[in-house]
Amino acid sequence: MKNIREILRLKYQLQLSNRQIAGTQGIAHTSVNDYLRKAKAAGIPWPLPEGLSDQELESRLFSNSIPAKGNHRPHPDYDYIHNELRSYKNVNLTLDLLWREYKEQHSDGYQYSQFCEHYHRWRGKLDYCMRQEHRAGEKVFVDYAKGLSIVNPLTGELTATHLFVAVWGASNYTYAEASLSQDLSCWIGSHVRALDYFGCVPHVLVPDCLKSGVSEACFYEPEINSTYADFAEHYGIAILPARPKHPRDKAKVETGVLIAKRWILAVLRHRTFTSLAELNAAIRELLEPLNHRLLRKMKKSRKELFETLDHPNALPLLPRAYEYAEWKNATVNIDYHIEIDRHYYSVPFQWIREKLDVRVTASVVEVFRKGERVAAHGRSGIPHKHTTLKEHMPPDHRKYVEWTPSRIIQWAGQTGPATAQLVEKILASRTYPEQGYRSCLEILRLGKNYGRDRLEAAALRALQFNTYSFKSVRSILARGLDRQTNANPTSTHKNGLPFHDNVRGRNYYH
Repeated sequence: MKNIREILRLKYQLQLSNRQIAGTQGIAHTSVNDYLRKAKAAGIPWPLPEGLSDQELESRLFSNSIPAKGNHRPHPDYDYIHNELRSYKNVNLTLDLLWREYKEQHSDGYQYSQFCEHYHRWRGKLDYCMRQEHRAGEKVFVDYAKGLSIVNPLTGELTATHLFVAVWGASNYTYAEASLSQDLSCWIGSHVRALDYFGCVPHVLVPDCLKSGVSEACFYEPEINSTYADFAEHYGIAILPARPKHPRDKAKVETGVLIAKRWILAVLRHRTFTSLAELNAAIRELLEPLNHRLLRKMKKSRKELFETLDHPNALPLLPRAYEYAEWKNATVNIDYHIEIDRHYYSVPFQWIREKLDVRVTASVVEVFRKGERVAAHGRSGIPHKHTTLKEHMPPDHRKYVEWTPSRIIQWAGQTGPATAQLVEKILASRTYPEQGYRSCLEILRLGKNYGRDRLEAAALRALQFNTYSFKSVRSILARGLDRQTNANPTSTHKNGLPFHDNVRGRNYYH
């Protein structure tokens, strides 16, 4: 009964049409009609009474089914039969088997010949063309058609264009422009300019199953392209793609394309255009006569109908137009950066090795995890460089970023001038100062164990003997050499050798 509850909600709360409800529930629209008719006959209100169970709802809904006059035989469930035959073609399901199942439930039901006749009669009613009723301000239908060509004035080479057409459902108010391709950027850009031309926004957009708008065409659940969905969310629009191979779903724009070809492209057929801007300027000039021309049956122009029907009932146009954005997937590297167009942007280090969604515009790169934005950067065009925020780093990396040669020398100066000079010598001896950071910090850390005075004396001795390393300072302190007073590199032994810890006289071995 959950299905029936949802059908009633969609109908009476959201006021969707029966065909829209059928599309969302994956059932035939005739089933929706049947459920709503039975609910009305049973006097079931909306919202449903509080505490009404599914069993009670089913009992009230189906207990009032009235058999046809003069016919007391139970009718088969034609929707069920039709859906079973379509769903199980691969197992060669037949009407004979379905009739046997029907007879098991209704022993007094129709015999096989009548069963088939009634089903085929019911099936024949499905193949009809319904005239669509369009609510004012509800839908805009969009599609592409083959456009005119642009001539290169230098080479004479022709470049084909595509004609984008958008038509309002109730008024037939039309917008058209040429584009060089049907890719995502052209598709979104044409939509933005169309809404700007209309000065308002429809509740629903009905596109064809173009790859730029629909990532995966499906009869029941088409998958909308991420950028197109982002565009729709920006303006508060619902996207309802036409079903594959069902041109009647977008008959408005099919007619609009025909009208645009007749009243725009046909008029411009003998003119030569050398740029897209020139072609679109000519198309815009012809749009106004097209929309102001009187319709024979209505005795009003598309513009008049638009101003009285669609415009007052449409959504307001936002002051800020949608900025084109592409959506990408990126995996966070072990250095907590993602790569977008050969530039590296940081994300919080917690998401290392995770695949995140990235929204890229001309000015901004935004990173999302499960719909939540976790990082945002100004877009950079410098290849192979890093854009890093300090708050994205692990705590120990943040401290590392704060280190500079001058800062480390300053810290060493708090111990004494010899220590500062030793640190400066170590940093200068490396190809890159960063390579000496760890040695310097370890030397400063020795002051906690031995005291600043001893560290300063050890640094002085290391400078005297030109031993610029953490291991030398640690050895001096461990052996107590910092306390010796004869640490003078200019003094020499009697044999002419300089004094050094590793130079031992003969008395050493006695």
